[in-house]
Amino acid sequence: AFISGMANLVVRTQVKEILKESGLGLDNLSGDFMDKLDEKVKQLVLEAAKRAKENGRRTIMGKDV
Repeated sequence: AFISGMANLVVRTQVKEILKESGLGLDNLSGDFMDKLDEKVKQLVLEAAKRAKENGRRTIMGKDV
């Protein structure tokens, strides 16, 4: 279950900067893309936390992703 009422984890301007740097010629983002991306990030964080806990740690590490 996701925590409701949280602010977005992913910053729109940062995503737009990634697109700009990619040189792909894409620079627009739909609102639903940002919503889905944020859901995916939350899912990754929770999965990493579960992995860390299963390994007896209280710290999430890069290897948990």
